[in-house]
Amino acid sequence: MSKLTVRTLGERLLSQRSGRGVREVAREIGISPATLSRIERGNLPDLESFGKICKWLAVDPAEVLGVPLPDAARRSAESQRLQASAHFRADRTTSPELATALADMILATQDLLRDTSR
Repeated sequence: MSKLTVRTLGERLLSQRSGRGVREVAREIGISPATLSRIERGNLPDLESFGKICKWLAVDPAEVLGVPLPDAARRSAESQRLQASAHFRADRTTSPELATALADMILATQDLLRDTSR
């Protein structure tokens, strides 16, 4: 399989949907059918939808964002993600999915900043 990018996210969704209806898959992912359709046409998802889509596709958001992580760094990032998402989950107004997506975004940003400062 080719490397997954934000540009190919919609193509991957369409492929994974494999003929199933937009409404059915959108309900399964937890987003609206209109949002799913827009993303399949190449539009960028909002952060919450992005997290749900990555979870449904079983892909690492860092891969989609183009943040390469070696195996040791990936394990460390996973540990940090769990800690960060647990912190966000302490706030009862934040959904677990949003907390995980926010944690992933923060860690990916930290990695990008670390890489660009070298």
